[in-house]
Amino acid sequence: MSFPIDPEWHDETLAIRSGIDRSQFGEHSEALYLTSSFVFDSAAQAAARFSNAEPGNIYARFTNPTVTAFQERLALLEGAEFCVATASGMSAILACAMGLLSAGDHIVASQSLFGATVQLFNNILARFGIETSYVSLTSPEAWQAAVKPNTKLFFIETPSNPLTEIADIGTIAGIAHANGALLAVDNCFCTPILQKPLQLGADIVIHSATKYLDGQGRVLGGAVLGRKDVLEPVYGFLRTAGPTLSAFNAWIFLKGLETLNLRMQAHCSHALQVARWLEAHPAVARVYYPGLESHPQYALAQKQQSAGGGIVTFDVKGGKDAAWRVIDSARLLSVTANLGDAKTTITHPATTTHGRISAEARAAAGITDGMLRIAVGLESPLDIIADLQRGLG
Repeated sequence: MSFPIDPEWHDETLAIRSGIDRSQFGEHSEALYLTSSFVFDSAAQAAARFSNAEPGNIYARFTNPTVTAFQERLALLEGAEFCVATASGMSAILACAMGLLSAGDHIVASQSLFGATVQLFNNILARFGIETSYVSLTSPEAWQAAVKPNTKLFFIETPSNPLTEIADIGTIAGIAHANGALLAVDNCFCTPILQKPLQLGADIVIHSATKYLDGQGRVLGGAVLGRKDVLEPVYGFLRTAGPTLSAFNAWIFLKGLETLNLRMQAHCSHALQVARWLEAHPAVARVYYPGLESHPQYALAQKQQSAGGGIVTFDVKGGKDAAWRVIDSARLLSVTANLGDAKTTITHPATTTHGRISAEARAAAGITDGMLRIAVGLESPLDIIADLQRGLG
């Protein structure tokens, strides 16, 4: 039986109670359906399922009850009509592009993007005749100037990776719509707990569920959300090409969403404490964190987000050698490029997450050799600070 949803429920309730479809056993936790295919009652039912005349499960490449439960729950949290779950965050971006774009189309994207996203746009989509122009995330004039007659998609991360720049989602959405384009927002850093891009004017929300939606660094997954009519081609690409979220990973994400609200509150609280400490440290040249009054888009972040998030980026005086010394001195912090984990992680963007893009592109994005990115976890912030102090001196 399906669990009834009350439209008046708050996000923290929806994250626990929505997307449940109990079988005849009446299980209290969501069921995990580990099967590659589904059996039909008759030839007529099989034909109806395959022709979409009857809803139901067919084959786990594109239909699975556990995956559907995750899609429904995340869609409710984002305020979206439809969700397409994928095997990873990057496959979510790929599915979005391959479903919505064709040879000869043009993307306008922020120059402050995750390095793998830039690689996808420049080295893969470009081979199929899809062109990308990069502009400043924070300059609406630059977005308007970059528009071409064949522009079909605007793509942003806000906050950006790793500088935590904040885009004015409503303004950029207005420019996109006035020029016949869609706006896609990567909401990985904020999650729907801190920010809801669709309510601010975006057409599409992208997630790397691998990060905060899981919250414990266990599995890979992604999602594309928006209106059903917009995302039908994205679902069509997934059905045919198969960058599919596994049922087991979807089940992990369902359990992760149950604690998302509490975890995001703690991530934000801990990150603000660490950011304030770093800002006062003599070995630190600059701190980038949307919850600090010194952040260039602090006022906009206060308007769009309910808190600053869990990512703190900072420039160490002394360049790469000094930054690497902080990393190599760490005993508590995990030296890995993943984020959104209960465990605090630290990475050097110039040689890891953004190491495959050109030095010119890194410079344009503001990524310096002395920059470090911390994804502040759920440990005591005092212990995180003590671990950083070891390398900062």
